[in-house]
Amino acid sequence: MNTNPAGNGEFGQRPATSGPIMPKTANEALRPEAGTPPPKRSRASRSQIVVFMNFVISLVMLMVLTAGVALYFGKQEFTEAGPSANGDTFLVKPNTGVQDIADQLERRGLISDARIFRLGVRAFGNDSALKAGEYEIKPRASMRDIMELLKSGKSVMYSLTVPEGLTVEQALQRIADEPALSGDMPATTPPEGSLATDTLRFTRGATRQQMVDKLLADQKKLVEDVWQRRAPDLPLANVEEFVTLASIVEKETGKGDERSRVAAVFLNRLAKGMRLQSDPTIIYGLFGGKGKPTDRPIYQSDIQKQTPYNTYVINGLPPTPIANPGRAALEAVANPSKTDDLYFVADGTGGHVFAATLEEHNENVARYRALQKKQVDDAAKATGAGDTNADKPVDGSNADKPADAGDDSGDGGGDAGAAQ
Repeated sequence: MNTNPAGNGEFGQRPATSGPIMPKTANEALRPEAGTPPPKRSRASRSQIVVFMNFVISLVMLMVLTAGVALYFGKQEFTEAGPSANGDTFLVKPNTGVQDIADQLERRGLISDARIFRLGVRAFGNDSALKAGEYEIKPRASMRDIMELLKSGKSVMYSLTVPEGLTVEQALQRIADEPALSGDMPATTPPEGSLATDTLRFTRGATRQQMVDKLLADQKKLVEDVWQRRAPDLPLANVEEFVTLASIVEKETGKGDERSRVAAVFLNRLAKGMRLQSDPTIIYGLFGGKGKPTDRPIYQSDIQKQTPYNTYVINGLPPTPIANPGRAALEAVANPSKTDDLYFVADGTGGHVFAATLEEHNENVARYRALQKKQVDDAAKATGAGDTNADKPVDGSNADKPADAGDDSGDGGGDAGAAQ
């Protein structure tokens, strides 16, 4: 009889066994059976060299990962907005290395981390490309912005202006007082009239000697160029007399449309042997290169004071220029107006009226003095004050010379309106 109805895989079939079935206790039946044991390690896997190489590879991977993270965050900080809310100027002295630059930027609060700035500069290959100079760091400038600025060499530019009509001494004082310049002033004072009237642009650290040398060279070239283009019939013996007369014209009028006509008056008077009678020459004879104090008028007694420069008492031109003439004054003397004018006097509006004859000139003087008197009277009424000065000034602002009063001396070429 078949006792295994599931012999063909049917439910209830017992698995075949290779031996007798051993009964288990309850504890043994509940105890977990051991799994399949792992394969035995080979001799090579237990080698110290393999263990060390695994450690090295792991360490390198960790270092690469760390470097990548540091590079990412370092690049972020190198390019993000900087810590300075207001910006500032920053001076890089010659031969300053990247490390010193980075340290100074961090101390000034212009960057957040000197190490990142230094590494970033080197990463971009600019370790030796940063240039000396003074730079304007903008607010919130990033480290990369600062690197590019210092690489560009676009330093802060300063200006030094020497206006027309300053004496050499006055011009040198401006140079000496400029705080952005360095170094001492020249040991010797250049000749009067030898400095260009110009605006110089420079970077911090330029020397005062360089400024003086530049002004000397520019004026020399300008004078030579204009002198070469002069009219052929000028009553001037040499280029020195040319500069001297140009300096007088410079001081007599600041109006561009009058310069060539003022020059013509003086040249006509020189040709006729008449004295120039120019108030600025009185002033230079009295005060030299320092210039007249602003509160010091020209007195009647000053006009006849004996000095080598006073063209009321000397014939011809003074021995040297009385100021530094600009291009316009030099051009006016080199190519003056074609006119017979021998006189001019202030018109009360900042300009002058010109005349070829003494009679016409006296009429111009009378009109000007009437205008002066009215202005003085109006001022006296406004202030309630009278004039009690025994040594009266020729004029508090725009007075003509005594020779302009209409005497028969035939002089009266200038007027005190341009006196500085």
